[in-house]
Amino acid sequence: MSAETDRMFKETDRQMKATDKRIGEITNRFGDMVEHMVVPNLVAKFQELDFTFTKVSRDMKIIDEHNRVLAEVDAFLENGDKVMVVEIKTKPATSDIIDQGERMKKLRAYADVRKDTRIYLGALAGVVISDNVKTYALKQGFYVLEPSGETFTITEPQAQGYTPREW
Repeated sequence: MSAETDRMFKETDRQMKATDKRIGEITNRFGDMVEHMVVPNLVAKFQELDFTFTKVSRDMKIIDEHNRVLAEVDAFLENGDKVMVVEIKTKPATSDIIDQGERMKKLRAYADVRKDTRIYLGALAGVVISDNVKTYALKQGFYVLEPSGETFTITEPQAQGYTPREW
């Protein structure tokens, strides 16, 4: 009986790991789909807010001089004086906003070493954003992008009484 129980537990564990792997693959694909929907429209949507970005990079890795990944960026919009760093999540959480703040600090430090004096701004995009997460992101000075009809809207921190944070 003990050997049979042990075999059943091992089989259940194997099945759960396989299921977790499949769920992870589906989640990653859904995240990719969200990025493909958001990124092509970023320049036009930010232009509505009087930002003019001339270059967009997607899935960018920032590598230091020791070939270590300092940060990964979903969308990096830039021009001669500003950079907008956009983190894209299916359902962002407060921890994602904290992570974005840390990412922004690393990017600012990296830019300073390279004598890049442009202003760095941050944004958070999500398909499903709770009111608490949205408010927290705006309080932290991030622009918030969320679905609206066939595209998305951008809520500016200052529109809600907060100050856009510059790094």
